[in-house]
Amino acid sequence: MVLALAVCILAGCAPPGAATLRQAQGETRPAQGDTTKTPIKHVIFIVQENRSFNNLFEGFPGATTAKYGHDQYGKKIKIRPRDLDAPWDVGHASDAFFAACDGTGKLPGTDCTMDGWNREGAGQGAPPNPPYSYVPQDEIKPYWTLATQYVLADNTFASNLDGSFVAHQYIVAAFSSHAVDFPFGIWGCNGGSGDKVPTLTDKRATGPSIAPCFTNPTIASEADAAGVGWRFYAGAITGDGGIWSSYQADEKIADGPDWKADVVSPPSRFLKDVAKGKLANVTWITPTFETSDHPGIKNAQGPAWVASVVDAIGESKFWNSSAIFLFWDDWGGMFDPVKPVFEDYDGLGFRVPLIIISPYAKQGSVTHVQYETASVVRFMEDNFGLGQLAKADARANDPANDPAAFDYSQKPRTFKKIAGNRPLWYWMQLDRRSAQREAPRILGDD
Repeated sequence: MVLALAVCILAGCAPPGAATLRQAQGETRPAQGDTTKTPIKHVIFIVQENRSFNNLFEGFPGATTAKYGHDQYGKKIKIRPRDLDAPWDVGHASDAFFAACDGTGKLPGTDCTMDGWNREGAGQGAPPNPPYSYVPQDEIKPYWTLATQYVLADNTFASNLDGSFVAHQYIVAAFSSHAVDFPFGIWGCNGGSGDKVPTLTDKRATGPSIAPCFTNPTIASEADAAGVGWRFYAGAITGDGGIWSSYQADEKIADGPDWKADVVSPPSRFLKDVAKGKLANVTWITPTFETSDHPGIKNAQGPAWVASVVDAIGESKFWNSSAIFLFWDDWGGMFDPVKPVFEDYDGLGFRVPLIIISPYAKQGSVTHVQYETASVVRFMEDNFGLGQLAKADARANDPANDPAAFDYSQKPRTFKKIAGNRPLWYWMQLDRRSAQREAPRILGDD
């Protein structure tokens, strides 16, 4: 085995993952990827960007939504339609959360008055009261189709109260070492000694700045130890969407063999891999800027991208053993009427959409069970027999146990293609163009 490994390295093979290295060193622990709690052998976590539940699903039948909100003066503000590709962004760092949560601007304790959305701040060219908006249904038809055909969770919150850097640590580690907001510099371990990120104390006060490079246990490290295969698809860290490559901020993965073996760029490679019959037990898929749904990008490719990913799985041999979780990582500054539950210093954040897609998912179901970012992590852990990582996933409800979400006794549902998708060549071409231009600056994410 060691000789074979040496030959492979000399021949220029891709660096082996940690599980392969253990086998080369004589360990014989059996792989656990086929030993699961449910019929699900493949968990796919699609992470989109910066939309509240009300912003994407205002008026969805059976879901809690609102047609108006209030500002800090008690004035009723109508929720107005705004295009998905609107050229303005809204603040969504911790100060925006505290402002929206309590119109007085005080740091909220255990309750939110939900009357300060007008105080969040917005980018140039924004209309009056930009947070009080929703995206018209006809612009996001694939999302409504998926929600209608499968399960829409209308009581899901971000595990963290701020933006994408911390959110993307919760999708892999359910913790961010008290980091808050965004790094001053590189979003990970490959920066210099001057790269820092602020922290938040247990009392929601500002703490000391730390390096944006963590040693927290992750699903990847646990999966490696258990022989569970994983892949993380993201933009290159120097290009379009690379800030959302979560494992660049995890020291063990970023500096180890998994970085080349299991962190894959660009995201369109996922479609190519599935077409070739390759799908890991656990997969994360993050977007490029153009496919992200992030406000201010001036692009509306997200619904078509997600439809393409779901169709690729649905039309593959993996459909009958898959569960897809489609999730938006934070509220993006957009209004939502449901108060977040206070769990700890970092959360919960505001409500975000979650759609559960599987041949075992209930059809047309709206579940009101409380979920959060770490609930998808908890599903992965429980399904593959992995341990919990932090407080967030330990407290989070596992969707596998929700009778409004899954019915494992039913015959696997036949997949129906989601209209609006694009072929592989389209996304590969888009990824190539994205890699050739400078990534745009995003309000709150730079």
